[in-house]
Amino acid sequence: MEASVPGTGLLRADTGSRAAPGPLSGSVHRHRLLRAAVVLLLARLCGGASVPDIAVHFGTKTRYEDAVRPGLNLSSSPGAEGCSPVHLTAVIRHGTRFPTVKNIRRIERLSRLVQSRSPRGPGAPAWLRDIHEHWRQWYTEDMDGQLVEKGRADLRNLATRLVDSFPALLTEAGLRTGGISVKTSSKHRCVSSAEAFQDGLHRAWDRTGPGTRPGTGPGTTGTQAAGGEQGYVHEVDDVLMRSFERCRGYVEGVETNATATEEVERFKHGPELRQVRTRISERLGLDPDLLTPDLVEAAFFICSYELAIKSLYSPWCRLFTKEDAKVLEYKGDLKQFWKRSYGHSINGLSTCPLFHHIFRTLDKAGRPRRATDTPPEPASILIGHAETLLPLISLLGLYKDKTPPTAANYQSQHGRVFRSSFIVPYAANLLFVLYDCPRGPRLRLLANESPVRFPGLTQDLPLYRDVRATYRHLLDGCDFYKECEGRPSRAPNTEL
Repeated sequence: MEASVPGTGLLRADTGSRAAPGPLSGSVHRHRLLRAAVVLLLARLCGGASVPDIAVHFGTKTRYEDAVRPGLNLSSSPGAEGCSPVHLTAVIRHGTRFPTVKNIRRIERLSRLVQSRSPRGPGAPAWLRDIHEHWRQWYTEDMDGQLVEKGRADLRNLATRLVDSFPALLTEAGLRTGGISVKTSSKHRCVSSAEAFQDGLHRAWDRTGPGTRPGTGPGTTGTQAAGGEQGYVHEVDDVLMRSFERCRGYVEGVETNATATEEVERFKHGPELRQVRTRISERLGLDPDLLTPDLVEAAFFICSYELAIKSLYSPWCRLFTKEDAKVLEYKGDLKQFWKRSYGHSINGLSTCPLFHHIFRTLDKAGRPRRATDTPPEPASILIGHAETLLPLISLLGLYKDKTPPTAANYQSQHGRVFRSSFIVPYAANLLFVLYDCPRGPRLRLLANESPVRFPGLTQDLPLYRDVRATYRHLLDGCDFYKECEGRPSRAPNTEL
C-alpha cells in the first residue's frame, strides 16, 4: 500500500515499524535484525509490496525509516530519579540526496548497455520489459549529491521529534538568541539539511499556536523568530564537520592510498561478488565480461535511489535476491570499515576536533554555576556526512566486532554489528543528552534515536564523570596536529 507523505508531494511505501540494531551487543543486534526482517515480510504479505525486501541492505544509501524505528520517547531518563535534561548535542548526517556525478556516470553506462544489449520482446521477464519500455535514465550531472525533497522531510521530521522529546531545550527563543547553535559542513546537501532542520523546529513550535510556544512572547511567530523566511541560523564549519580532509595522515595514508582498502578490492574480485555478477548477467541476458562489478553496483544503487528519492519499487530491484543484496552490502561495509572506521586508527583520530568540541560543550553545560551565571547553551546541532559520523562512532568505540571484516570471512560475518545500513542511513544521528541529576550530571547517548551504552559502562544514563573517565586518554590526547602532522590535504572525497 502507498500513502502520501505530508509536505513532500511523494508517495510513501507502507513499511511498518523497524528497529535499529544494538551497536554493542551481537545478540541484541541479531534479534533486532530478525524483527526488522519480520516487519518487512509482514508488510509485504499485507499488501506493502512497494517496499523491496532488500531495503535494509543499501548501506549508506538506506532510508532512515527502513533501518530505524523513529519516534521513541527520548526525554525519559531511565535509572535515575529527579533528573532533567539541560543540554542536547546532535550530530546528524544530511538527508536523502541525489547520486553524485561518479554514480550518475555509472548509471548512464549501465543504462546504455542494457538498452542496447539486453533482450526485448515477449520472451524477456516482465521487469526487464519494464526497464526497456518505461524506465528512463533521468539522473543528470547537475544533481551531484544535492538534497532532495525527501531529504528535507527527513530532517524536518527528526527536528519535530526532538522538540517533542526535549521541549525545554529546543525553544524558539533559544534559536533566536543563539542558545541553539547550528553548525554544518559546507556541502550544499548539509546546508540544505540545516535549513530543513530549522523548518522542522518552526513547524513543531507552530503546532502550539502563537504566544504559547516555549520561550516566546506574545505575538512572536516562527518566521519572525528566525529573522524571516530566509533567516536560517547556521555556521559553516568544515574544521569540525570535514576535519578528515585536513588530516594529512588520513588523506595520504588512507584516502589516496590504494593499499589501505585492499580488502575491498579483494572482495570486489572475489568468489562471492563474482557469483553475483554472473547471476545478474544471466538475468539481464548479457555477457558477464560486459557487466563489470561497478555496473552491478550501479544497478543496485538505482534500486536504492529510486526507493529513497521517489518511494518507488524500481524494476531494477527485481534483479537482486536477498543473498545478492547481502553480498553487495558487505562490499560497502568493507569500504566503510577500512576507509572510515576501525580499519585504520587514523580514521578515528582524524575527527579529534569534533570529539573535543562535543566534550567541551558538554563540560560547559554540566559545570556548576551560580544563579547569576549565564545559563548553558541548551542545544548544539552539528550537520555533516556519513564520513563525519563513522570516525566519531569509531573513536567512541561503538559497533565494534571482535573480528574485523575482511575479503576472506564473509560467511562468518552475517551476525556482525558493523552494518552501515543501520549505523549511517540517510539522516543518521548521534544524540548526547546531558541531565542534571541529584548526584551530579549524567549523560545519555542515543544512536538513531535508540539508547546505547558507552563501552565499559553498564548504565544507560551513567554519571558524566564516568563517561569522561572512559575517554580520558582521548580527552587528554587526541592531538589532531600531532596525528595529522598539521598539513593541508589534497582534494577531498565527496561521495558519501
